[in-house]
Amino acid sequence: MMKKENKTENNLTRPPVVVVLGHVDHGKSSLLEAIRDFKITAKESGGITQHIGAYEVTEKGKKITFIDTPGHEAFSAMRARGTEVADVALLVVDSAQSVQPQTKEAVMAIKRAEIPMIVVLNKIDLPTANPDKIKGELAKIDVLVESFGGKIPSVEVSAKEKRGIDELLEVILLVADLHE
Repeated sequence: MMKKENKTENNLTRPPVVVVLGHVDHGKSSLLEAIRDFKITAKESGGITQHIGAYEVTEKGKKITFIDTPGHEAFSAMRARGTEVADVALLVVDSAQSVQPQTKEAVMAIKRAEIPMIVVLNKIDLPTANPDKIKGELAKIDVLVESFGGKIPSVEVSAKEKRGIDELLEVILLVADLHE
């Protein structure tokens, strides 16, 4: 259950706040680039996010606010702060690699914040992508996605090719509505 109230003082619904978490280089900022269609990473030293940034988009007439967090291990406190203000968490995992240390740390932060999670299996365009392998690795750390019998939605995307983005936005709005 979502612990934060999405109503403002005037009883108007505010956009859901979605924190984007995951290991460095798994495509968090690239995903936001695909969603917003602008270059976030071009502004960062070495293409690695080093601060928390907020971005807003409109999907089907509804606004969604995204918080981009750094994936490098040195920024764990920033990631934790990101989950504290969010309503929904996107756990971005490179489907051509494996679950990494910051992936596990992000899962812990999401669980501590008691917010719903959506697993985003990125880089499905790569020939070595293996989303089922990643789902199995996630199951070992108690993140059981729907297609593996759990309750956590997962979406396969290619941020680079902008595939799966519409489906992801739909799932975000659905999860936000269900937990509002």
